[in-house]
Amino acid sequence: MQAIVYTSNTGNTEKYAKTLGSQINLPVYALDDAKKVLERETPIIYFGWIMASGVKGYKEAEKRFCIQMVCAVGMGATGTQIEEIRNRNQIPSSIEVFTLQGGFNMEKLRGVNKLMMNMVIKTAGKALAEKQDRTPEEDEMLDLMMNGGSRVSMENLSGPIRWYEQRMERKWKCLC
Repeated sequence: MQAIVYTSNTGNTEKYAKTLGSQINLPVYALDDAKKVLERETPIIYFGWIMASGVKGYKEAEKRFCIQMVCAVGMGATGTQIEEIRNRNQIPSSIEVFTLQGGFNMEKLRGVNKLMMNMVIKTAGKALAEKQDRTPEEDEMLDLMMNGGSRVSMENLSGPIRWYEQRMERKWKCLC
């Protein structure tokens, strides 16, 4: 069996995982549920949220499943930070990596995550707000920090969908 497995914090990663699952007709499981129903070494697509360039849940999923593709969801623009994410999480070159812009919702954060994001907004957000010649990407990041919101879209999933369609022509096999 093939599946999509995810770890989500504020709901954006879950929304992407479920949207992709409905588009390509694969079952979708939260990581804790997947550990109960999927066999070890099951080929999966893994979705995790980004925190300090780390993909939450990736290491745990890697130990149990045969990850074919990683979709890392964060505040940055879709398609950015790919090499940083790959290096920080030690994702092998045999595994495809996509980054997807999710969103930000301070009300859904808890504990240390909320404390850390408050500090980021006070420091990086303030510096960004004071910057004179911001890029459109920086304007987008500042807007998310200050106002929150979701940037989840089908358009952002076009790369993972293309990857899956091409991969299905060759059949999945465990590369682990």
